[in-house]
Amino acid sequence: MTLGAHLAPRARSFIEEADVVFVAASDPLVELWVQEMNPDVRSLQPYYATEKMRSQSYNEMVEAMLGEVVAGKRVCGAFYGHPGVFACVPHRAIEQARQSGYDAVMEAAVSAEDCLYADLGIDPGKFGCQHYEASQFMMYRRQVDASAYLVLWQIGVAGDPTLKSRGTGAEHREILLELLRPYYGDSHEVVVYQAATLPMDAPRMDRIPLRELAGAILTDASTLVLPPSRPMEPNDGVVARLKQLSAVNGCNAPMVGR
Repeated sequence: MTLGAHLAPRARSFIEEADVVFVAASDPLVELWVQEMNPDVRSLQPYYATEKMRSQSYNEMVEAMLGEVVAGKRVCGAFYGHPGVFACVPHRAIEQARQSGYDAVMEAAVSAEDCLYADLGIDPGKFGCQHYEASQFMMYRRQVDASAYLVLWQIGVAGDPTLKSRGTGAEHREILLELLRPYYGDSHEVVVYQAATLPMDAPRMDRIPLRELAGAILTDASTLVLPPSRPMEPNDGVVARLKQLSAVNGCNAPMVGR
């Protein structure tokens, strides 16, 4: 996720030993860094174009990678962050390669979610954490638990049904605010987060009242974090049953929900 900091040894070896490396980086400097590890590094960025459906770009990326596999080359796809998180191309490439009888693996890595927990000091085990892609959250009926953290990814393109734009505007976010207000209210403090991708950069952690989201400056890498707006509600019936089981088994009574 951050240049030079989050690349595990095994992932580095895949890049160094491949015949060809396809790279999807968050910054041109990252691509230049990857080029130092392998003589044949090809950027996937040219597959994106204005007014071009992202789904078409993704299909072309997969075709390019698999074309080299079929040609008998050992291929590595280097994607920023975790290759399986908010990245459909690696999943599709691996699935299609395996269906064609080729060996293919995905190497786990540090994601923007991991950086978010560290930078914001959030333990997802404390209150729980719900994660949704922002447009999906808007276009489908999702159940919000306001006693847990709510994380909305790709908030900068929230509400884009075309899969063409590189950003949406205040009008789209006003619709999102209509969905969030009943649970949080306009004055609830939220965080606009963006992980650092270069060592000299600092993560973006802008704390604003929810009402200011519509006018905030966002990118397609921005994430919205909504802390809990109400406490967790103990399930007294279940707690009582658990205490009875503990008593029968000679264990100390649990302090669940207290």
